[in-house]
Amino acid sequence: MADTTAPSTTAPTSTPALRKAVGLTRTPTWAWALPPVLVLALGFLYPLALVVRQSFTPESLEEGGASLAPYTEVFASTVFREALTTTVRLAVGATVGCLVLGFVLALVIAFVPFPGGKAVARFIDVFLSFPSFLITLALLFIYGSVGMANGAWTGVTGAAEGPFHFLTTPWGVLLAEITYFTPFVMRPLLAAFSQLDTAQLEVASSLGAGPLRIVRQVILPEALPALAAGGSLVLVLCLNEFGIVLFTGAKGVTTLPMLVYSKAILESDYPAACVVAVVNIVLSVSLYSLYRVVSRRAGA
Repeated sequence: MADTTAPSTTAPTSTPALRKAVGLTRTPTWAWALPPVLVLALGFLYPLALVVRQSFTPESLEEGGASLAPYTEVFASTVFREALTTTVRLAVGATVGCLVLGFVLALVIAFVPFPGGKAVARFIDVFLSFPSFLITLALLFIYGSVGMANGAWTGVTGAAEGPFHFLTTPWGVLLAEITYFTPFVMRPLLAAFSQLDTAQLEVASSLGAGPLRIVRQVILPEALPALAAGGSLVLVLCLNEFGIVLFTGAKGVTTLPMLVYSKAILESDYPAACVVAVVNIVLSVSLYSLYRVVSRRAGA
């Protein structure tokens, strides 16, 4: 029997023809980029420009115009130098802690079978959406002056107060930041471990290599790009962290974001606050650029 099916004579509509049919070719290309650029300029670039301009405007009306006086005054102050040092120390310390703890936990989740391992890996993704102050609040419930740990101590010993008061010190801030930011290191590590060829581990094990040697010579080299990307991101986030320091109530712990808050809200010294904010922005953008370079090389 002859095939009575007639061949289709309707050609698929090409992309240029479709664009012409809906009239897209009449609109210049730059017009489509204009709305998002305007939104970005009005919502972010313009306020940022105001902050930069204010940082060059002395508080005294007699001086008038742009001046480097606010920068000179802020850079010469002991409070700013201490805040900068504290910010860098906490950020570096928290990053190192997150790298070590995140690497160990990611190893356990990826290579040590245990019930609920997949649920823990999924929970890490959910944990990334938690606000930082929530973690600090949880630590306050446990280690605060009237928290569970101190309550249990006073209940057993009859003492007037418990021994746990480290949350109001830099160590408390460091613990809270490591607790909150460790999943930001674990996420890229778990992704890297999932792509690791298990045959390499089997060969190394069959040749008599122990677990520590396998981790050091097989797993760690494959994890270095993910560690670098995760560590760079954590360093940027720790430099800008405000909620953790505020909610711990750490005495004598003043970071750059806290100094901006103090200068702007408590002292109403807006030029000084803007100077500190500009310094914080420069540090953050520089480290974020480093993070993007590392992530690009790591394939993240």
